[in-house]
Amino acid sequence: MVTQKSAVIRAQAVVVSSKLEQQDALRFGVDPSKLHIIPMGIDLPETNATSDNTDRTLRLLFVGRIARVRRLELILKAVSRLKIEWNLTIVGGEASTSSMTRGGYLDELKTLAGELGIEQRLRWIDPVAPENLSPFYAESDIFLYASQYENFGQPLLEAAAHGLPLVSTPVGVAVELIDEGTTGYFTDDDPDTLSRQITKLEKMSDRQEMGQALRQKVAEQFSWNNIIEQYLEIYRKLLPGSGL
Repeated sequence: MVTQKSAVIRAQAVVVSSKLEQQDALRFGVDPSKLHIIPMGIDLPETNATSDNTDRTLRLLFVGRIARVRRLELILKAVSRLKIEWNLTIVGGEASTSSMTRGGYLDELKTLAGELGIEQRLRWIDPVAPENLSPFYAESDIFLYASQYENFGQPLLEAAAHGLPLVSTPVGVAVELIDEGTTGYFTDDDPDTLSRQITKLEKMSDRQEMGQALRQKVAEQFSWNNIIEQYLEIYRKLLPGSGL
């Protein structure tokens, strides 16, 4: 840790991927003048995922490592309280545990689903390679994320690129992606709040409007051309006359 901190302090520029990661870097002791927020980039899919669901069943989605910090129990409790038709797909495997972490989280979630009486509305999908995730985003209407902490949260960006309105805790890149009522909604650690936010997206027209706004934001702020240009700008300032 001492060597790592020494290297960071000596660095001419430090790149972080989100505003929340910026706050972590400041607490670590990084000079604010050296900090640059450059998120991960993404290629926009060609189609909007929310354009073809004309039935009344909301297709909800979570993608990510299944770990206690992700708090999927909040999602299960929230959807169990919905008064509208829904189904939920959960894509991901349980994270390997350390000596400091209790295992068995996935089993606990499946037990909870049984207690809530919602197991028939859930679809559990084993981990999927990133390049094969697109069909899951494309068939869904809303992306749910109740994580306690993320430094970035790539699935949030992937969902946004596919035009899925986001309902998420204010973690990682969600802070940059969500404009309340325009591209999605924030939630907290109360399942009732999460349930209410999901219900606000019951209308397909609202989801489509938010999805289009999200895709526009992703195109403007997270395209690879934009990301590369931001990195080049840092090097131009550090290496004047380099011709970059």
